[in-house]
Amino acid sequence: MPLLFSSTNGQSPAVTLREAFLRGLAPDRGLYFPEKFPTLAPDEIASFASLPYHEIAFRVLSKYTSGILTDAELAAICRDAYNFDVPLEKVANLDRVHILRLDQGPTASFKDFAARMMARLMGKFLREDGNELTILTATSGDTGSAVAHAFHNIPGIRVIVLFPYAEVSARQRKLMTVLDGNVRTVAIDGKFDDCQAIVKRAFGDPALNHLPLSSANSINIGRLLPQSVYYFYAASRLAKPGEPMVFSIPSGNFGDMMGSVVARQMGLPVKKIVASVNDNDAFPRFLASGHYQKISPSRNSLSNAMNVGHPSNLARLVAVYGGQMDETGQINRAPDLAAMRRDIFSSSITDHRTRETVKDVWVKHQLLLEPHGAVAWRGFLDSLADEPLGDLPAAILETAHPAKFPEEIEKILGFSPAVPAAIAAAEKLPEKFDHMSAHYDTFKQYLLERH
Repeated sequence: MPLLFSSTNGQSPAVTLREAFLRGLAPDRGLYFPEKFPTLAPDEIASFASLPYHEIAFRVLSKYTSGILTDAELAAICRDAYNFDVPLEKVANLDRVHILRLDQGPTASFKDFAARMMARLMGKFLREDGNELTILTATSGDTGSAVAHAFHNIPGIRVIVLFPYAEVSARQRKLMTVLDGNVRTVAIDGKFDDCQAIVKRAFGDPALNHLPLSSANSINIGRLLPQSVYYFYAASRLAKPGEPMVFSIPSGNFGDMMGSVVARQMGLPVKKIVASVNDNDAFPRFLASGHYQKISPSRNSLSNAMNVGHPSNLARLVAVYGGQMDETGQINRAPDLAAMRRDIFSSSITDHRTRETVKDVWVKHQLLLEPHGAVAWRGFLDSLADEPLGDLPAAILETAHPAKFPEEIEKILGFSPAVPAAIAAAEKLPEKFDHMSAHYDTFKQYLLERH
């Protein structure tokens, strides 16, 4: 019997992984989440130490795909999706602290890990069904390019990416706007939250029920499950069998952070999750006070992929701790805040502290971070004041390549980072994107005209 996924709003029937992948958002506007988490035995987790990344991905994800894919099918997809390096960079002068570099994929972002898996799985499901699908995705920086590249030329799938025109870097924009064919990008005169609200409203609009729509944002459970894998991978290289890890994660829409929660629910020993945010500090304030208030409009910070005033994935996090939050941020049943505070630390990092961190880490450790990684680093240091690391291993996530922020690195450090081949290739290609206001009705008409 395949594992079932329920909506965080509790008003829609449970579905299989296949259905959750293809729908993206539940009909009641909640987020799909496993009804129960499959677990990995300690000896199985220990065995990961000798396995390549794609094999660890297979071992973890196969717990969810039983009855949906054969082991041979999933193993082949994992080998194809994860054909790039996942470095763990030792930090000089700090015992057992490493940078988990998730910036070596085809779009130099951690979003590649989930997008490539999602594209292959969705493409397979649609081929089997003989159906077509339109993927609507909102991006605050890196999701758009990862999704666009992963789904480019996948038969049966159209992709429409919405991005806030004034809040992505030129290189982030070019990685998604140079593609054509089945990919269209739309610049919105607004913020990421406007883009996300448009996408969510389209999913719940009865007038669009005849359109086969889905999402590749982290509202889709297909994003979270693949992102759980690199936490197992890091622990297999850094921790002794059974030893708990500390992870510091730059957090915007909280999909990446929820990947670590999924890993922990599956049995990975995790001592502390550090959810580091920028000026959009709704979560650390909630953790401190127990009162949740979303930030609207979201604040424009240097770590632009994290400019999220109301992280969608908080609904899933609240559910893990026994509570219920709807899509608007209303908490209808309070979570166990004491347990949440025990497991998670969160602090807000200003742009000033972000820039200081980029400089300090370079001077002290000869380690180049971009703004998102710098937020994770500073949040990690903040957490040590709250609870010392002791002799435990820690991984700080670097989620985007520094070359995506050359102007800022140049201002802070006086040089520009080396440019990965994928970014260099995109620089030479012409851009093509549409541009519109942040009004839903404008986008709705655009969608209807192009179907």
